[in-house]
Amino acid sequence: MASITILGLGPGDPVHLTREAWDTLSGANEVYLRTVRHPCVSALPRAPRLHAFDAVFDQVGNFAVVHETIANEVVALGRRVEGVIYAVPGHPRVGEATTTRILEIAAVEGLPVRIVPGLSFVEPVLTALGIDAVNGLQISDAIEIAGQHHPALDPDRPALLAQVYSRALALRVRQTLMNQYSPEHEVTLVHAAGMPDQRVTRLPLAEIDRRDDLDHLTTLYVPALSRAGGFESFQEVIAHLRAPEGCPWDREQTHRSLRTHLLEETHEVLEAIDLDDMQALREELGDLLLQVVLQTQIAVDEEAFRMTDVIAGIRDKLIRRHPHVFGDVRVSGSDDVKRNWETIKQSEKAERGAHESILDGLPASLPALAQADAYGTRAARVGFDWPDVSGVLDKVAEEVRELAAVSDARLREAEYGDVLFSLVNLARWLGIDPESALRAANARWAGRFRAVERSAREQRRSLKEMTLDELNRLWDAAKAQER
Repeated sequence: MASITILGLGPGDPVHLTREAWDTLSGANEVYLRTVRHPCVSALPRAPRLHAFDAVFDQVGNFAVVHETIANEVVALGRRVEGVIYAVPGHPRVGEATTTRILEIAAVEGLPVRIVPGLSFVEPVLTALGIDAVNGLQISDAIEIAGQHHPALDPDRPALLAQVYSRALALRVRQTLMNQYSPEHEVTLVHAAGMPDQRVTRLPLAEIDRRDDLDHLTTLYVPALSRAGGFESFQEVIAHLRAPEGCPWDREQTHRSLRTHLLEETHEVLEAIDLDDMQALREELGDLLLQVVLQTQIAVDEEAFRMTDVIAGIRDKLIRRHPHVFGDVRVSGSDDVKRNWETIKQSEKAERGAHESILDGLPASLPALAQADAYGTRAARVGFDWPDVSGVLDKVAEEVRELAAVSDARLREAEYGDVLFSLVNLARWLGIDPESALRAANARWAGRFRAVERSAREQRRSLKEMTLDELNRLWDAAKAQER
């Protein structure tokens, strides 16, 4: 009868082969192995004819193609009257991509599939490590983690990564994990778990790709961080503060009551960046993140939306607006990226039936310099700009002349605003953030002025007692000390 039997060979040692698997193999005329490179194969019943798919792995470099090829061949064999027995390492439903694909194809064709369970690699690894799986343990494939830029793991829970089979793969795994864990984070390599030659090696994460004993029976154990640092644990703290048994102050907050805190924390982040103070930046980013998560938790409590909605929305937007990264669009540089971004934004608005200005969406509460910079940048994206910087310089000079020619106070304010706006456009052409430039200029001016005050105190004089020439000499001296 046409059918497929997918059988688990266990983690390696023949003693872990189940009685059901042994009986199935003993009564078989032939067995197809996912790989012959498995310690249990040499101890199988001698009666069946053994075939293996190792040649597919050796000839095809792409794992997705390998799995698809094997799955299609197994299904084809299963259509025969005698069906097919397909044996895989471990348990057929633990880290075995070919099983998943076979089940998908067989379901479409109505072909019956029987799963013969086997002990997976997980149980002997747990025994070797002396840990309990029912404690938030995460299980993933090393190849999957290696293909990511940030590990899809909660760092506050332990994780097992299966089949770290080579130094090259270990290097890619290390690079991904180090986007979340420190190089010194102690991890464990478990080799041949449950077998007589089992080895357990503890070492820093940074050294996992320096080992020469990695193979398909090597599992990497990544323990949880010693200090909670995962996003979910942070959300738990905020949700607890907002819970009935939480903090009265946090429970009283609303979206509006937190507006000033959000603005204050944003400016403190900017200050840390201006000072190039990484310790302060780390702390201030935490304070800003608190505002984001607290605002979101308020929305959760009001049943407006959840954090998953916030993250899914911005994630989808980033992927949609970066077709040159996540699609097949080609760009020649950042200018192309900006133009594509604006085009995509406009098409999104058109799909919603919105006919908005390219300037819409900028908050009215932006600082004036930042708002002027944003207006000029958006206009430039659609070609409303000078062809080169000389035109911008001419515009600045023109606005200054117009300001000098005005005597009316009301018109003078308007002309002065035009001078500032033209200077912001000049900053954009020069690659300068005007807000940061002015904050830096303010800081320099304040530093010089304080130096002038110190010099006056050393002379036991007040600034009011000094002549303008004396003050200017002190100012020039303070300025010279900056160089």
